[in-house]
Amino acid sequence: MKILFSIFILLLSQCVYAQSEQFKTGPAIENYGQVAKVDGMQALPENTKFKVSFDVYKMAEPGQLNRAFDSVARFINMHVANGVRAENIELAVVVHGGSVKEMTPNDFYKKQTGAENANIELIQQLQKQGVSIYVCGQSATYHGVKSTDLLPGVEMSLSAMTAHALLQQQGYTLNPF
Repeated sequence: MKILFSIFILLLSQCVYAQSEQFKTGPAIENYGQVAKVDGMQALPENTKFKVSFDVYKMAEPGQLNRAFDSVARFINMHVANGVRAENIELAVVVHGGSVKEMTPNDFYKKQTGAENANIELIQQLQKQGVSIYVCGQSATYHGVKSTDLLPGVEMSLSAMTAHALLQQQGYTLNPF
């Protein structure tokens, strides 16, 4: 019975490995935002343009990458890989709740959590792709984060609600994922 169970586990792990090989990073952001090629998908209209905001409130475990930021990279990678020009993708991220700590440099983050901030490189790559990042001032105040504590290029907003309202007025849609 143990041998049968061991064979089952071995076969299962091979299936999981084969599935993960289908996912790759890039072409716009390397090392983050893995995507898979989708055969038979609905074609994207020529000259597709996106103006999308993402809402991030749940902080990852200290020292871990926040999957919500990785989803923003995935959004960019999957659309660029399927013919959408990078300049036609305008994204904004509104960060509130405990996630505001992830918008700080290592020294501040480490004092707060005891770990290194695994999100810094990804945040920098998102910014290089033109992603705007707004921190909720209300959450920041609650967590003791000042505008001077934020990573370069990250902007402090009055609140997450304000940031989303202003982004919607500018034509951004809210991505629910």
